[in-house]
Amino acid sequence: MNTKISLISRILLGLALIIFGANKFFNFMPPMEMPEAAQNFMGALMATGYMFPLIALVEIIAGLLLLFNAKVSFALLILAPLVVNILLFHFVLDIKNILPSAIVAILTVILYIAHWDKFKSHV
Repeated sequence: MNTKISLISRILLGLALIIFGANKFFNFMPPMEMPEAAQNFMGALMATGYMFPLIALVEIIAGLLLLFNAKVSFALLILAPLVVNILLFHFVLDIKNILPSAIVAILTVILYIAHWDKFKSHV
């Protein structure tokens, strides 16, 4: 894969993850308007007391690893379940706000393709 595309994807995804992860702690971005079912789901995650901070930490750690080009394959592995759930959340509960999650998913797929040689021996 083109190294420029991989580099740009890695940096954009890393920055997005750090920003969205930090926002879960500091609430510096206004919340998106969501349907009631989506709000209830998010409220349930917050009510656990641990799930939102855990998601935020995974996003920040993966984002930093991607941004600094360190352990990219590990970052992609810990990120995969999160990206799938974010995409499914928006697809099922909040379709009108799916664009950011679709972009994150596309960037993740681009990086998986770019780093496939690190995964193919384990498949």
